Amino acid sequence: MAKTLVVVPTHNEAGNIATLLAGLITHVPDADVVVVDDVSTDSTRSIIRAIATAHPNVRLVERGERLGLGSAYIHGFGLALAEGYDLVVEIDADLSHDPAALPAMLAVAGLGFSVVVGSRYVPGGSIVGWPRHRLWLSRWGNRYAAIMLGLAINDATAGYRVYRAEALRAIGIDNVQASGYGFQIEMTYRAVKLGLSVVEVPIKFRNRVAGVSQMDKNIVFEAFKVVTYWGLADLVSLRRRHRAYSGTASISPQNVSS
Repeated sequence: MAKTLVVVPTHNEAGNIATLLAGLITHVPDADVVVVDDVSTDSTRSIIRAIATAHPNVRLVERGERLGLGSAYIHGFGLALAEGYDLVVEIDADLSHDPAALPAMLAVAGLGFSVVVGSRYVPGGSIVGWPRHRLWLSRWGNRYAAIMLGLAINDATAGYRVYRAEALRAIGIDNVQASGYGFQIEMTYRAVKLGLSVVEVPIKFRNRVAGVSQMDKNIVFEAFKVVTYWGLADLVSLRRRHRAYSGTASISPQNVSS
């Protein structure tokens, strides 16, 4: 098996983290797990420490301030690259992503794909338990990102993924700017622009039962803002390239000898 690190960001996930880690230990026993915790004020950290004592492949990174989802993933990705992992997994701590789906996703990554996206919006994928407004927001956000950024990806906001280490190096994780909902879109956008192979596999996504969602209007606004900025920047760049090409390719009739 390729050397694999699973990265799990947490903030007050005491109601979910033990179940998630048990699922990962069961379904991908050869993988290592790092939980990157942003100042949880409940018992999340103590639960993880207890599990890590019994399972040395689980470890906890305790951060002193709340820096956001994207920052937590970047921290974990940096550890993976520094420590020589081949595959890097991102998965939410709220049990919306089923660890039982991970072996199949890792197998697809093993075929050589740069990024494997656990997709809710391809045939076979589904969402269970979301209210209608949340489903509409997700679908609209994905459609908007696809149009603005030219992404042939159905679920650019998906948070269940496998990256090959060389893909993360190519993307340049230190240059990723988005921290919230836009982080997943930015990682997709950068991968596609680089010509990396991105494949979507269907997953069943379940709404959290325990704990409080970290989604809020500021996170959504950040994603809308950065997608709009990247899309407009691409449009300006395309027009400049078109003008440059048109200028160098044109031939004046006066310069053609008879």
